[in-house]
Order: sequence, then C-alpha cells, then structure tokens
Amino acid sequence: MQALPSSISFPRAIVLCLLAGGLSVLSFAPFKIWPLQLIALATLFYSAQQMTSIRRAAWLGWAFAFSSLAIGTHWLYVSLHDYGGLHPLLTVCAVLLLAAGLGLLYAAALAAAARLSLRIKNISLSYLLIMPACWMLADWTRGWIFTGFSWLAAGYAHTASPLSAYAAYVGVYGLTWLAGLLAGCIALMLHQKSLNKLALGFLFGLPLFGFILQAHSWTTPIGSQITVRLLQGNVAQEMKFAPNQLNLSLQMYQDMLIEAPADLIVTPETAIPIFIDELPKDYIKNLSDFAKTTRSQLIIGLPWTTAPDVYFNSVLGLGASNTSPYRYDKHHLVPFGEFIPLGARWFINLMHIPLGDFTRGEEIQAAMPVKDQWILPNICYEDLFGEEIAHQLRAAQQQGKPVASILLNVSNIAWFGDTIALPQHLQISQMRTLETGRPMLRATNTGATAIINAQGQVIAALPAFERATLSGQVQGMQGQTPYILFGNFLPVGLACSLLFVLWLRARRNHS
Repeated sequence: MQALPSSISFPRAIVLCLLAGGLSVLSFAPFKIWPLQLIALATLFYSAQQMTSIRRAAWLGWAFAFSSLAIGTHWLYVSLHDYGGLHPLLTVCAVLLLAAGLGLLYAAALAAAARLSLRIKNISLSYLLIMPACWMLADWTRGWIFTGFSWLAAGYAHTASPLSAYAAYVGVYGLTWLAGLLAGCIALMLHQKSLNKLALGFLFGLPLFGFILQAHSWTTPIGSQITVRLLQGNVAQEMKFAPNQLNLSLQMYQDMLIEAPADLIVTPETAIPIFIDELPKDYIKNLSDFAKTTRSQLIIGLPWTTAPDVYFNSVLGLGASNTSPYRYDKHHLVPFGEFIPLGARWFINLMHIPLGDFTRGEEIQAAMPVKDQWILPNICYEDLFGEEIAHQLRAAQQQGKPVASILLNVSNIAWFGDTIALPQHLQISQMRTLETGRPMLRATNTGATAIINAQGQVIAALPAFERATLSGQVQGMQGQTPYILFGNFLPVGLACSLLFVLWLRARRNHS
C-alpha cells in the first residue's frame, strides 16, 4: 500500500476510526444522515491506506466495526439486563464481546485488502475496487456466519438515499458495495489532494443513475387494494408472561380483533403467549366465527406445538378464504432467544428469560390468500434476511404456486425497550420492500407498526408504546426484481470474481 510522506500515526488512526465507526451509526434510522456513512467509510479507507502494515490495516477495520456495532446495537443491554436479569458488568461484557467478535470479520476484510493492494500497487484500484469489495464481503459474511446477524449492514443506511433504487438489482449488500465505492472516491481524492476524474465520475454518476432507475419499476399492481387493521397491544415485556396479565392480554386482543371488520387483521408476534389448547374454551372458535361472518382474515401470533418437545414460533390464519386454518412457522430462529447454541447453556442459565429450543419451520412455506392478494409472513428476526424472503418468492414462481403480492412482518421487540432498535427494524423492513418491489405490513407489540409501500416509503405508522390499531389500505404487487431472481449472487459473485482477477494479476507480477 502506498503511504503519503506525512502519513497519519497509527495511534491517531485508531482513535479516528473508532470515532468514525461511532459516527456512522447516525447514518441509520432514526437519524438517517446517510452522507455521514460515506464520510466515515472514507475516513477508514484513507487511514488504512496510510498504513504500510497489513496488521495495522486490520486493526483499523476492527476498530471501526467494533465502535459502530457496540454503539449501534447497545440496546442488547436492555434485553440481557433489564429483562434477562444478567449482572450489569456481565451484560456490558457480552455486548462488547459480540461487537469485538463481529469486528474480526472487518479486520480480516481490511487485512485482505491491504495484502492485495500491496501487491497490485495501484492506488485507484485499492480505493475504488479492493477496499469497497472486501468491506461488502465482510457485511455479507456477517449476514450468514453463526446463523447471521446483519443488523447495521452498511446498505441499510440508504433506504432513502440516491442509491436506494439499486436495491432491486443488488440488494442491501450491493448497496454496501456502492456506498464503499463512493467513500473510496472521496478517500482517493483526499489521498491525491486533487480532483480525480474517475472518482468524480463515480461520485456524481452513481447517485444520478440511481435517480434515473427510480423511474423504472420491476413490479406492477395486481388485483384490488385490501383494507388492513394492524394491532399494537403495547404489552410491557416484563408483564407478557405474568399469570395475572395473561387473561387481560387475551381479552384485550380478542376485543381489538373483533372491534371492526377488515380484509386483513393482524396481531403482533406471540400476542397470545400460550399454546392453543391452553386457551379458554371457544376462544379461537369465536375469532374464527367473527372472521367468517365479516369476511375478514385474521393472522394471530402464537406458539404452536405438534408433538411433545416440538414447538414453533408461529402465526395462525383464520377466515373464510381458508378451507382450513393457515399456519406459518418461523424458519430463521434467534440464537439464545429461540434456540440455544451448542455449549451456551451456561450463559442461558445466568438469565431469567422464558427461553426455549424452538423447532425451525420449513424453508419454503405457502402464502395466505386474502381476497385477490397473497400474504407472505415473516416473524421478527426473519426480516433481516432478504435473500431468504427472495428465495421464497422465487421458489413459489418456479413451483407454479401463488406468489406473494404483500409481505407481512409480525414482531415483538419490546425486549429492547424504548431504543433505536425500533426504528432500525423499520428501516430493515423498508429495505425488503425495495429489494422485492412489494409492500410490507408490520404489526408489532410496541412499535414500529407501519404500512410500507413498494417504493420503501412509510405511508402510515403508529406512535411507539401506545395501544392502538393502524387502519389503512395496501395494494399488492406482482413481478420479479433482479434481486428476487438472483439474490446476493450478483454483488457477491462479481466482487469475488474481480478480486480473484486482481489476485491472479498480482501473482503474475510477482512470479
């Protein structure tokens, strides 16, 4: 890697990257100052380029990622301490260890970028291709390793930026790459202390072409709009499983469900926190009778069991459109919350959260009919995995089954209190709509309950931490975006191919 004559000292670079990583959190919801992310990444790339050591470049990548993840996901403290009863010191250590561990992926990314850049000895390729591609691959790896935790992947900052239109083509990780490219353009001009024509071309051309892409839609309306009622019960997490609260919650949700008819009425995840055979007599029958009488479709969040020690986190669909009750079982489970990783029982035993080893639902599950629309649920954490949702839509098309025209997320993230986790999760849902060209409905316990259109815009939402019902209309969409067809293959495959070509070139130069 080529260093400037007056390169920044390593200790100062570490501090600078820690600050830049923390600053990058402001590019995500609820702040949404997306240009800050470009500045933060440019700071990282520029600082790393000044280091002549692969090890030092790795430390800078780790410092940036550690700071970003520790600050951006600090709300994990609420679930582990406030609701899990974990000792404050152990809780802080757990949150910091998670950020530190995940930061190793970004350390490896910048180490690989530094190694390749030292061999290539082309400053433009280093800034514009190598570092952005390696950073994107680290984001992508974080999305699947150890079942995945892609919260705060860089691309999520661009749900409303000029890059948002690219999501239908390359998904959230493709946006990470494009954001890295723009940051590399800024860093390259800082490095050269001049206006580089190629960098300027990308810096202005990519956003401009993004505006042009917004005029084209890969999906088109299908059928007629449906009316929806999305319920937000606002049940305090510490009361959710309390015996004296249970009957109150059951009565509240029954009253909210039958308050008025609608084409689709949805409760949050596990709004009913007990199994169906433990419910009061005729509870489900009364709801089913209401649904059939009013021609409404109900989707109710509850746990489900099919055999002893076989438990699912599910939603149950009731209504006249179903010859039998519809059921969707959560497929992508949360580590520690819904299944206990191997060797982690000791950590679970330190807490007092009603945890369990749930069973995974099928990878491909049918959508639910509502009038002339088809609804595909996902439950809470599943919303983070865009490629899995795209795979469901693609598989339905390939198998000749009804393809979902509307996405639905049911969540309970009251576990994280009144923190930035709520708007961050809403922004994740917005990215799923941009990738698939389909609207998303969100029914949550404490927020953010919302209706998002196919362009990623929140057209209606409830205030957080209020018991209320969101009523509105939503138009289903049909068609397949390139992201539905190819998933993450386009950005990941292209990045790996380009880096491999550069590696071969460097190898020939040194042979």
